[in-house]
Amino acid sequence: MSNSAQTETDFDNSAVAYNDYSLLPSGQLESQLIRLALHDCAGLTILDLGGGTGVHAREAADLGATTVDIVDLSAGMLNIAQEIEISLARKSTIRCFHADVSKPLSHLPLRHDGYDVVMANWIFSYAGSLEVLEGMFHNIVSYLKPGGRFVGVRDADPTSPALATGKYGGSCKWVKEFPGGLRYLCTLDCTTPIKFEGASLEVIYSGATEMYERFGLTHVEVVPYESAEVVQKDPEFWKLFLERPFLAIVKAVKK
Repeated sequence: MSNSAQTETDFDNSAVAYNDYSLLPSGQLESQLIRLALHDCAGLTILDLGGGTGVHAREAADLGATTVDIVDLSAGMLNIAQEIEISLARKSTIRCFHADVSKPLSHLPLRHDGYDVVMANWIFSYAGSLEVLEGMFHNIVSYLKPGGRFVGVRDADPTSPALATGKYGGSCKWVKEFPGGLRYLCTLDCTTPIKFEGASLEVIYSGATEMYERFGLTHVEVVPYESAEVVQKDPEFWKLFLERPFLAIVKAVKK
């Protein structure tokens, strides 16, 4: 089975439990930082690559986005996103499309005039080769309008001691090197624990801006962790994480 097929199967099998991720400490931190990065979305169109069950897509809609299109490899997760939208009685704001975001998306009815914001949350954690990573970046910039904003979550330090204890809702049981990056087995302590295997390239988790700039993204910044309410309320709890963070929310602008 190919890596993408295995990833799809893994997330289909854990789709219901994954929606609980936002309740974990790291999930709360992530959501708050994403909201800060998105800021005011009034009247904006947004493409959410790897949007899963729609957690961040709904946040964007709550911030005023008129359209949010989710593209994800997991049909199971997209089904949950659609079910939630039905339960909210919200029509036409969030659309869901099943596809591999590392490959061309021209077969999907996405906006031909581009999007004001493109999100890419955790997709780089499944780029085990430069070819796959480049495919993801190509889709990001191809669908982002000039002057549009990029917002994404990436690995920061897969070997962080903060992932050894499970204190923040996730843990890595093993990390293995491969040429140019790291593979790891991560467990999320949701209602039903979720295990998945990730692969991240050093050009991403190191914090280097080379890849972003190569694809025409400028003003590449990490949203400060201290700006999140959960960190401000309990800095002692987050001390271990802040010493060597394992996730980062990145924002940038297309030339």
